[in-house]
Amino acid sequence: MRKFLFFIAVFSVASFTGAVESFAQEAEKTSPQGFQLLKQYFIQGDWKFMSLVLICLILGLAFCIERIITLNLATTNTDKLLSEVDDRLSAGDVEGAMEVCKSTPGPAADVMYEGLRAAGNGPDAVEKAIVSYGAVQMGLLEKGLVWISLFIAIAPMLGFLGTVIGMIIAFDKIEAVGDLSPSVVAGGIKVALLTTVFGLIVAIILQIFYNYIVSKIDSIVNKMEDSSIGLVEMMARHGIFR
Repeated sequence: MRKFLFFIAVFSVASFTGAVESFAQEAEKTSPQGFQLLKQYFIQGDWKFMSLVLICLILGLAFCIERIITLNLATTNTDKLLSEVDDRLSAGDVEGAMEVCKSTPGPAADVMYEGLRAAGNGPDAVEKAIVSYGAVQMGLLEKGLVWISLFIAIAPMLGFLGTVIGMIIAFDKIEAVGDLSPSVVAGGIKVALLTTVFGLIVAIILQIFYNYIVSKIDSIVNKMEDSSIGLVEMMARHGIFR
């Protein structure tokens, strides 16, 4: 898993770099002054805090890409799965239904497989198996979300921290010069505020990905619950419970 995350991180950095270069070329064609201004602002920010914000973006994107790929692979056509299981159960072939679930990827098929395994112990055992294994699948689907939330929270905090430190440095300059001249503090304050701006930009980007991932998880969980209810109904209808 660590090797996979490292690969995703490298891939995200390469993709992000390529996207930035493409965006840079287009931006220079359409608005060269605007792009140069954005680049200048990024360089002017304190490199210590700007580097930390950039690391949050890269790692956050790595976890987001890993989750999106995993969730897309976990998406199952539950209607087709239920239809195939129904055909097997109508013939009394519980083992065949289990093979259908076992050969189908996704948490919905895994939960149905566990329910079919407990068919010989009655409906209560099936329901208990579905609930228990469903909770396990929920944990697997939500794996990594805590890290994405962490980077969403840390990025603006690092930006604020850079701003506060920059303000302290600016006031140190005022104390050293002994004059409240705008030319003394304006440059330092501007640079300090840049860290906050880029920290908020990173948080916004990761928040969009986070919301998409959460909506994807909710969709998979709803399908998983519907398929579990449908399985119990089919087992009762075909007299699997004796």
